Amino acid sequence: MQFEYEIEGGNFSRAGYASSEVKKKLRQLNVDLKIIKRVVVALYEAEVNVVAHAWSGIMRVDIDRGRISLEIDDEGPGIPDIDKAMEEGFSTASPEVREMGFGAGMGLPNIKKNVDKLNITSEVGKGTKVVMVTYL
Repeated sequence: MQFEYEIEGGNFSRAGYASSEVKKKLRQLNVDLKIIKRVVVALYEAEVNVVAHAWSGIMRVDIDRGRISLEIDDEGPGIPDIDKAMEEGFSTASPEVREMGFGAGMGLPNIKKNVDKLNITSEVGKGTKVVMVTYL
């Protein structure tokens, strides 16, 4: 089963919408609740990163018998130093984003903690691609 959602950069009123829709679909498929929680936490963090940092993005979800593959592909400023961005507490969020309660620098570390495989590629000035896999 495959589906995708568009994510609008800067639209915090819709941040979490796509993650919530994926959660509903996983429940309908009777996926284990612990796995759903892990997937949705990682997906929400990735979705909020697009909203907070990028201009737009696409979330792609692919579910099969053995795994859930998630891909977030955004158009944005990119990540100059992925290793640094993976450090807990490191953030490039704007003061406005921080005032809304986001940008604490826990997004990427939380993603890593909640998926079985994580691959991040980024090109400065173009965007970032986050690929996550969780095994069922």
